[in-house]
Amino acid sequence: MQTLLLWLFYISTFYAFIPGMISRLFGYRVFRKGIGRTDYGLTFDDGPDPHYTPLLLDLLKRYDAKATFFVVGSHAEQHPEIIKRMHDEGHLIGIHNYVHKTNWLMRPATVRKQIDRTDEIIFSITGERSTYYRPPWGIVNLFDFSKRRQVQIVLWSAMFGDWKEKLGAEKLTEKLIAKLGPGEVLLLHDCGTTIGADPNAPEHMLIALERMLAEAERRGLHSVRIDEMIKAVQRSPITHLSFGKRLLVGLWLGWEKLFQLLFQIKTISQEDPFLHYRLRKYQGRTVHMDNGETLSKGDKVIELHFDNRQLFELGVHSRSTAQLAIRLIRRMEKDLPVLAERICGDVELAEAKALYGVSMINRGPEKFGFIVLDLPSGLFASSTKFYLSILMSVIHPSGGARLKERSDQLVPKMILMPVSQLLDQMNRQLPHKHVERVHEEERTLEAELPGATVVH
Repeated sequence: MQTLLLWLFYISTFYAFIPGMISRLFGYRVFRKGIGRTDYGLTFDDGPDPHYTPLLLDLLKRYDAKATFFVVGSHAEQHPEIIKRMHDEGHLIGIHNYVHKTNWLMRPATVRKQIDRTDEIIFSITGERSTYYRPPWGIVNLFDFSKRRQVQIVLWSAMFGDWKEKLGAEKLTEKLIAKLGPGEVLLLHDCGTTIGADPNAPEHMLIALERMLAEAERRGLHSVRIDEMIKAVQRSPITHLSFGKRLLVGLWLGWEKLFQLLFQIKTISQEDPFLHYRLRKYQGRTVHMDNGETLSKGDKVIELHFDNRQLFELGVHSRSTAQLAIRLIRRMEKDLPVLAERICGDVELAEAKALYGVSMINRGPEKFGFIVLDLPSGLFASSTKFYLSILMSVIHPSGGARLKERSDQLVPKMILMPVSQLLDQMNRQLPHKHVERVHEEERTLEAELPGATVVH
């Protein structure tokens, strides 16, 4: 008996657990996130529901948002009029099995029958075949990968637990807006009758979704169908990268998330997360900056970090390092004023003496008032060059070749700018200076108007 259980464990591990982990972590043979500057994807599972799905379609129509519905075949069979409306209003219809049952518990032939039966139902209603598939709970088995020519497996970049009523509309709204951004594939549910779901949970989802759609409209973001997102990715140079490089990119982006969590990295603009920062103590050599200030060991600095995902996307769409640098300059032009405003509103940030960063792409910072300095030789400089060399080969298709050809020019540099200089450029004042100016104006007023009292 023990041997039998052990064999069952081995079989289930290779049949389902390992394929599931590979697809979730590395996106192997699945689609889970798009690219672009303004498009994101709304996807809905488990429907159609005779009450909530029509309300959802009304909401999407009001905001001119297109979505992808992964429908359960048995539900579609019961409500063909809703499927027809989805199709007529321009939404994409995908397959979510005929019954909501995990692929882990079904043989490959059974899964194929589930897909084929649901496809036939969709075809009988809309006249179009469905080639997009999301397995229930996103769980794939070893043989699901072999269906790649039959269907495109679609997962997600963010899900929210909206199938539980206790989450509530307020918390769900916060989660949705926090993840709203270009390329995101958001998973929601328009039916609460599947196992583990609460029947009234979609009611909270609709409230939260309307708030998120309003925020997306304000930001200029558009919800598009998954097939459009996939086509955009296929047109991108990213598709020409080898599996090894894509794997390296996945690990690199995963490291960024871990780094941000461990070191409490903050984002300058949540709406367009390109530049991140943290407040830390400077540990380098003493530097005399252009404005006469001196940066010494122990002084507080605002350490800047580019967003790795956006840096990667900029890189693969750039023809050269020079073009990449130009695009980075344009992005910095947007974020530095926002950073200046944040410094003015944060007393702790206002204590920083300088902006600080290390980059191999160091052409152009002088445009903003940064000074570019060589890193002192040593372990930090060597390890930084090694890391940034790998980074450069990842973010630019010809990065590795450029490193070999022009290794003397592609070296990591330290960039610095006094915080006071940034604020002067942006016509901003530090919080304590603003208070001092107000007090000075009050003292002047009291001197000019004897007997007058300024109330604090």
